[in-house]
Amino acid sequence: MSLDVNTSSTPLSPKQLDADLRPNSWDDYIGQQSIKENLKILLGAADVRGHTAEHILFYGPPGLGKTTLAHLIAKETGRQMKITSGPAIEKVGDLASILTNLAPGDIVFIDEIHRLNKMIEEVLYPAMESGVLDIIIGKGPSARTIQLELPPFTMVAATTRMALLSSPLRSRFSGGTFRLEFYTNEEVAEIIKRSAKRIGIEIPDDAVIEIARRARSTPRTANHFLKRVRDYAQVHETSITLDTVKKALALIGVDELGLTAADRNVLDVIIQKFNGGPIGVKTISAATSEEEATIEEVIEPYLIQTGLLEKTPQGRRATKRAFEHLGFDFKE
Repeated sequence: MSLDVNTSSTPLSPKQLDADLRPNSWDDYIGQQSIKENLKILLGAADVRGHTAEHILFYGPPGLGKTTLAHLIAKETGRQMKITSGPAIEKVGDLASILTNLAPGDIVFIDEIHRLNKMIEEVLYPAMESGVLDIIIGKGPSARTIQLELPPFTMVAATTRMALLSSPLRSRFSGGTFRLEFYTNEEVAEIIKRSAKRIGIEIPDDAVIEIARRARSTPRTANHFLKRVRDYAQVHETSITLDTVKKALALIGVDELGLTAADRNVLDVIIQKFNGGPIGVKTISAATSEEEATIEEVIEPYLIQTGLLEKTPQGRRATKRAFEHLGFDFKE
């Protein structure tokens, strides 16, 4: 049985496909209801007054929709959006080039703003607060400052590391600072159904639920799994079923709880080599050959969120649920 896929003479590239999966309106955007309502009020009030919207900051784990919200703000307000990222702005001249070429009302989106150079951050303060750009020309006693007037603009920024933003920079986002929450399985399932429709594949409800259950409460992960399931079904010339989903996700190493091989390896080491812990992150790193930063920032958060790992003053400890999930007997 062949997979029902809506093909065209010009297939979408991966980048075009990812862009096509982005919601085109507030109604299309599933989840984050409180943030959507606040943004509608903020943008609507600015439109009524004939002003540009105040600066907005989104923060939260990767894949929850920060960039998507920025695109939606631009679409809903009918404004042009200039997109950049913290690491891409290396010199003050880079920032000046972006800001001085804006039209009134344009939106500037800076992704990963916590990686912005501190010197550039200082120049950004008056640009956001007073609409002026102070540029120093020359060095030493002959140095002089030129002040450039900027058109009214809205800064929208996103970060996965809120704690790394300086207090002065955070305070400039007068429009609001919004934290994106993890999605429920029901919300993720709705996103998967919408994405499947957009890329032209048929998928039964039980298969949707299975992908949602393993997607770590994250839309980006859910869409990634959906595309891998589609690839598996196409290569094996079969339709997408619950069994297809299980086989495809097993092939990429994702189990029933959404754990990857690296996740399971960390738990396995803690349980088998160190009797379930407690154990320090340096020892886990040495035993698994994973970097400490990878364990702390990538692996641990989901294990703690799902109740498989505890972080105690003595070290990391595997929970009863972790023992049971990996098939080991738990001893008090």
